[in-house]
Amino acid sequence: MFGIGFLITLFIVVALLMVLFSFIPVGLWISALAAGVKVGLINLIGMRLRRVPPHKIVLPLIKATKAGLEMDLAKLEAHYLAGGNVDRVVDALIAAERAGIELNFSRAAAIDLAGRDVKEAVMVSVTPKVIETPVIAAMAKNGIQVKAIARVTVRANIDRLVGGAGEETIIARVGEGIVSTVGSAESHKDVLENPDNISKTVLAKGLDSGTAFEILSIDIADVDVGKNIGAELQIDQAEADKNIAQAKAEERRAMAVALEQEMRARVQEMQAKVVEAEAEVPIAMADALRNGKLGVMDYYNLLNINADTSMRDNIAKSTNPNLGKE
Repeated sequence: MFGIGFLITLFIVVALLMVLFSFIPVGLWISALAAGVKVGLINLIGMRLRRVPPHKIVLPLIKATKAGLEMDLAKLEAHYLAGGNVDRVVDALIAAERAGIELNFSRAAAIDLAGRDVKEAVMVSVTPKVIETPVIAAMAKNGIQVKAIARVTVRANIDRLVGGAGEETIIARVGEGIVSTVGSAESHKDVLENPDNISKTVLAKGLDSGTAFEILSIDIADVDVGKNIGAELQIDQAEADKNIAQAKAEERRAMAVALEQEMRARVQEMQAKVVEAEAEVPIAMADALRNGKLGVMDYYNLLNINADTSMRDNIAKSTNPNLGKE
């Protein structure tokens, strides 16, 4: 029978070994040695102290060694500490080496740190990628709208992945080229009859300049006729001209109404003055009779003239009821 002291000592030793093996990845070290990768236990302990998961460095290193690539353990660890994806970079280097693409670790690491998927870039460089643009609408010179969808076949340019523009720039440039080509066509029929002219014209513009891709081909997948924008613009212009003409006519009518009201006011003013003057006539005649400037016979003759005038007015109104009305 073992004593209590021995059991306590054994328990402490086992606990220490468990802590030691959890801190030092002995199993990973043995796997590296079996794969022919020289990684010391001191390096693994140093990774732990630098808070670098050893398996994220050692496993990609084993993969690269088996693929025949010589990798530096310190560079892999530095790339991880810089925020890069070590496993993805190693996969990209292996794919590039198999495809015969010239790519070293420094450039692959720079591409990865730039935020691009370096493995996908290598795959696109080997197998071209097709980018489909959204529906692009343009108008020919005859005012008819043409809608087109283009498929752009691109290949990644490894040398321009760092600092080169992405797919959005390619789509924008292709769309601009389609709009420019359709806009220079005399008729939408020319575009429908020869859609390949769009591809040739756009492809000749060198749209991949400054981008991370090399454009291999531009194919018009679909082309269709849209709205008659020219007719719509003419209708809108005619409607605007009509509204302007109506506004000017309303302005002239308002001015005419104002002038008519002004003339009526003047006529009423003159009529008031006439009534006022007529009211003074009896007074003047009475004064003339008193002063002997107007004889009695002259006065009766004036009354007869007024009576004749009134009689003629009544006769005229009886034959023409509308006479004297506005």
